Order: sequence, then C-alpha cells, then structure tokens
Amino acid sequence: MSKKKASAPTSNTIALNKKAKHEYHIEERFEAGLALLGWEVKSLRAGKAQLVDSYVLLKDGEAWLLGSHITPLNTASTHVIADPTRTRKLLLHAKEIAKIVGKVNQAGNTCIPLALYWKKNKVKCEIALVKGKKLFDKRATEKERDWNRQKQRILREANT
Repeated sequence: MSKKKASAPTSNTIALNKKAKHEYHIEERFEAGLALLGWEVKSLRAGKAQLVDSYVLLKDGEAWLLGSHITPLNTASTHVIADPTRTRKLLLHAKEIAKIVGKVNQAGNTCIPLALYWKKNKVKCEIALVKGKKLFDKRATEKERDWNRQKQRILREANT
C-alpha cells in the first residue's frame, strides 16, 4: 500500500497589496520574516489577511508592520484576546534595515509591504522601497495596461 503525498497548495501567496503597484513606483524589494503569534499563523493558513493601507515603521533600528489586518478565527483564539491590527515585528538583517532607513530619509521615499506569502513553513513579507506616483503617472500606467490588453486581444483574434 503506497500513501499518496498531500498535494501542495497551488499558490504560496497569502495576501497581496494590489493598491501599491497603482499608487507607487517600486524601486527596491526586500524579503522580511514576520514575528507572529500562534492564532495569527492559523488565520494566515486560512487566508484571512489584508495588507491594504498598511506600512512599515522604522524605529530604533527595527522594522515594524503597522496597519495589516489578520482576522482571528473563532476556533483558534478562544483563550486569547486577539488584536487583529496589532503591530508586528519584521525580521531583517541590520544592514538591510540601515539601507532602508537611509533611503527613507531621502525625500519622497517610503517603505510599504507588497505581499505576505509562505516560504517552506515560514511566513514572509515582501516589503519595498517606493516613491509616490503623480496623477499623470497613474493615468499613463492605466493607459499602457489597456493598450497591452487590446494588443493581446487583436493577436488572439488574428491567430484564430
């Protein structure tokens, strides 16, 4: 009798910050670990996380994730008073934090989370150094995306 191995989930992504690509020019990306409590990990396995309007705070040589929302499961957090929007520590090397702090202190730069995802059995947070887009940049990006979609449609119709 051979046992079938449990199939892995198709995507390791837990949550995406879709608004970030629309609002900002992404300059540099970093991968950070996340210090979580047990009930938070269970909620993340269930996919109950949001990164909308969250950002990274750099204070005292440490990085913190603010504004992210992890909805507690009723079954997982019965004995704990769960705070869904608590500040969570980001785990980065000191050199990476120093680099981010140096860039953020320059005018116009900020640091935001882009995604939460699984890497083996650990939860990772992809953070990025970004610069805010102006209104005309947002419009140009949208116009380019529409044009690319139109080109794909024309090519598909020509091939059939």
